[in-house]
Amino acid sequence: MKIRLLRLTGILLLLVLPVWITAIVQAAPASQVQQFTSPTPGPDGRILYVVKPGETCLQISLMFGVSVDYIRTTNHLDVNCTLQAGTAIMIGVGGPSAASPTPGPTPTPTPVAPTATPSIGGTAEVCVLLYKDINGDGVRQANEPAIAGGAVSLTSLTGTFSQTQTTVIQSDPNAYPGVCFNGVPEGRYTVSAAVPDGYNATTTLTYTLDSVKAGGIYDVNFGAQARTSPSGPSQGSAHSPLLGILGAVFLLGGVGLGIYAWRVMRK
Repeated sequence: MKIRLLRLTGILLLLVLPVWITAIVQAAPASQVQQFTSPTPGPDGRILYVVKPGETCLQISLMFGVSVDYIRTTNHLDVNCTLQAGTAIMIGVGGPSAASPTPGPTPTPTPVAPTATPSIGGTAEVCVLLYKDINGDGVRQANEPAIAGGAVSLTSLTGTFSQTQTTVIQSDPNAYPGVCFNGVPEGRYTVSAAVPDGYNATTTLTYTLDSVKAGGIYDVNFGAQARTSPSGPSQGSAHSPLLGILGAVFLLGGVGLGIYAWRVMRK
């Protein structure tokens, strides 16, 4: 009687175990791949991050390992470290990033000569355009529009002036398509840009204005092309076929062993 009971127990285990293994394999959740893109240093070494809606200095501090005080003082924020969505802030300084391969040459953006205007209180105006370089030649054509969502900054070499703006699409077709910095004191300045996600630069993203004079208007253009992403099946959305095959093999093996044990018992 005990031997027969042991045989029945073994048969049940052989039948149930493969089914249980297969159920676990099929019920396993697909792996989730969380993507996070860390900002890389621009050609001038500055690391810029565009603030997303609802983000705080503390959240950005925890994400990139920089102190809240560093974010506040470096970006000239108020005592509460108040952020505005869409604003590019500096979160550190690193080595220049490698240039992305793009078709055509990579010319240096050349500012338009300052336009003689009446004095505006000892200050100048610097306008910056981030445009979609459709043909990749690094020179803006009349049909190449502005790019929204990028960041441009103007910083004096002495550190006494530093401002950052986010590029937008102007609703007025007759308006200047870029963004302008007003009330710029005389001196030497570095103009830099950061392209939004999905774009590769077709020009260098930094330029030095050696002599900004009061009453002058300076234009600097930076180009970028839309990045082409390779298509392919999404990761983590399918079960492994090997695990399914192994489960089926175990299942068939268990059924075969069960039939064999039943026939032995009948003899």
